[in-house]
Amino acid sequence: PNGTNINYRCGAIYPELIQKAVGEHNADIGIALDGDGDRVIVVDEKGSVVNGDHLMAICAYDMIDRGRLNFNTVVATVMSNIGLEVALENKGGRLVRTQVGDRYVVETMRRTGYNFGGEQSGHLIFLDHITTGDGILAALQLLAIMQRKERPLSGLAGIMDSFPQVLHNVRVREKKNVDEIAGLKELKDQLEKDLKRRGRILVRASGTEPVIRIMVEGEKEEQIHAIALTMGNHIKSVFGI
Repeated sequence: PNGTNINYRCGAIYPELIQKAVGEHNADIGIALDGDGDRVIVVDEKGSVVNGDHLMAICAYDMIDRGRLNFNTVVATVMSNIGLEVALENKGGRLVRTQVGDRYVVETMRRTGYNFGGEQSGHLIFLDHITTGDGILAALQLLAIMQRKERPLSGLAGIMDSFPQVLHNVRVREKKNVDEIAGLKELKDQLEKDLKRRGRILVRASGTEPVIRIMVEGEKEEQIHAIALTMGNHIKSVFGI
């Protein structure tokens, strides 16, 4: 270690190593943390990566079963897959979304009385135990669920199906708030109606460069690609690109 190589080719951002180890040791689960230990990514017994959205679904189902999830509600960010929302609704729960960043998840939880939330990236926050993400605590909670349910991780993760997602970046001439782009909100509202509550559109400006980021989720890949392209072309036309 030299101060600049934290998690270099290992840990949560390089799950390939833990996938290989799970296969070599015929393990039930592989666990990887990030550099500061507040995120966890796991690998199931088949070698498939299980991200934070699936982990939140697994933990939420268990907490609902035991009457431990306040208001049957999970707090996550706008980046969590709509499949998490559907999975929670199937269990009688619901998802509350915040802007990107685990700090906003925690702020919402503390303000509203919700006690569980996280991010797709692997931050899991169990507010009954701690006020921040903790990869080791999250891993222990997951292991306890596997023990209680007596089911392999792949079976537990099957409670949620991730919807197809497409990301489309449009480089513009200058930084601009998306609310200031003429006609964009109206177009977004119309296209979301076409998704019939089985998908969503997220449009946001990059905080570091003159780029508008478009994310579309839905059940049909062809449809969401077309929607992303339509949104991108509208933005280009407004900027005269």
